[in-house]
Amino acid sequence: MQWETVIGLEVHLQLATHSKIFSGSPTTFGAEPNTQANAVDLGMPGMLPVLNEQAVRYAVMFGLGIEAEIGKRSVFDRKNYFYPDLPKGYQISQFQYPIVGRGHFEIQLEDGSTREIGITRAHLEEDAGKSLHEDFHGQSGIDLNRAGTPLLEIVSEPDIRSAAEAVAYLKALHSLVTYLGISDGNMAEGSMRCDINISLRPTGSDTLGTRAEIKNVNSFRFVEKAIHHEFERQADILEDGGKVVQETRLYDADRDETRSMRSKEVANDYRYFPEPDLLPVVIDDGYIEAIRSELPELPTDKRRRFMDQYGLGAYDAGVLVDNRELADYYEAVVAACGDAKIAANWVQVELLGQLNKNELEIGASPVSAEALGGLIQRILDNSISGKIAKQVFEAMWQGEGGADEIIEARGLKQVSDSGELEAMVDEVIAGSAAQVEQYLAADDAKRKKLVGYFVGQVMKLSKGQANPQMVNQLLAEKLK
Repeated sequence: MQWETVIGLEVHLQLATHSKIFSGSPTTFGAEPNTQANAVDLGMPGMLPVLNEQAVRYAVMFGLGIEAEIGKRSVFDRKNYFYPDLPKGYQISQFQYPIVGRGHFEIQLEDGSTREIGITRAHLEEDAGKSLHEDFHGQSGIDLNRAGTPLLEIVSEPDIRSAAEAVAYLKALHSLVTYLGISDGNMAEGSMRCDINISLRPTGSDTLGTRAEIKNVNSFRFVEKAIHHEFERQADILEDGGKVVQETRLYDADRDETRSMRSKEVANDYRYFPEPDLLPVVIDDGYIEAIRSELPELPTDKRRRFMDQYGLGAYDAGVLVDNRELADYYEAVVAACGDAKIAANWVQVELLGQLNKNELEIGASPVSAEALGGLIQRILDNSISGKIAKQVFEAMWQGEGGADEIIEARGLKQVSDSGELEAMVDEVIAGSAAQVEQYLAADDAKRKKLVGYFVGQVMKLSKGQANPQMVNQLLAEKLK
């Protein structure tokens, strides 16, 4: 039987506030355990929460970024459950009246096509602490630094149909929140964590199957692998005549498998009720519009503009706008050299290649956008060939100076003097009698291949500095 995968994602996004959502404790990553938790975070008797307005502002920014309904009146609730790293015995969250309602979100797939994914809601809540197991023998340690850190939980509709679409959704979401500046989206540090709800149904059916939830997957690669494994697991059960059990599972990256954690809770299990220590949050149109006026150009809009303004294909535009700093860098290169398509090739191939090789972010590139634009200008004015330009770029990366400085110091300027090139072409032809004879006897298809030999000999004679276009023109004339 052919199965269709139905996937919905719940993303827990840590907001980039300087303090926690209900206290003044800092949110810096990597601090010593239990050094960033005060009496409010610890749930001590008599301690009252005070809402961080910046968290509300960031949630509204996100809602506007996905064209969602903004909750002008949202309510905080207590979500009751026991866990060692939840000191109060409940989590302050939002249930019936969230800050962000229904919205939609466009994703771009690898083939350049786009799909729209619905967003059910996004609500504010506090994070729990963290249980530590590695350094304790037969026991667990509790670090409450993370307790009270502001989260925005983003719940998608079950509109995702494959692991590839799930990864595309998460990457697009990561791009959006970093453009907005509301989170760093660092999955390795837990700033963006994903729960996967996945079920199968026969292809063509409208009836949803029983879903399993895979908790806290923290990388794009693991999301893809977890979905592939869970698809196979559920398909095997259904094809053997069994029934999938609704439950919570975890993904074990070492074994590349999902494992059962517990039977799936439902909302009633949490005994939600309104948080009595916090008033409803009421915002008006003026507050919302003031935030809207401060929004940057968003990734989807920028991608469309890059395609229209610079004539880029969907794939190239998608790569360049994925990261806001990269998009800004690219536009600065275009401004410096004036050729959008060559700039796109150099940024994607040479620059990103070096950044990935050296595990650097775009902000740490030793070659500035203006410097790369200057190098491209030397290709455009025929000062150097594309091949020589790669050598110059490598030298620029190593800190040897700007393009002009390196070209001059290494004597790399391209030979474009017609008389000098003609003499080189004559010398190569005179010393290649056998190849000339083959060329004259060959058909057009074979002649194209043989020309490569002559071009190579001229480039060798010129130490790679002959203008390739002029060499080809001279050869075409003289080999007639």
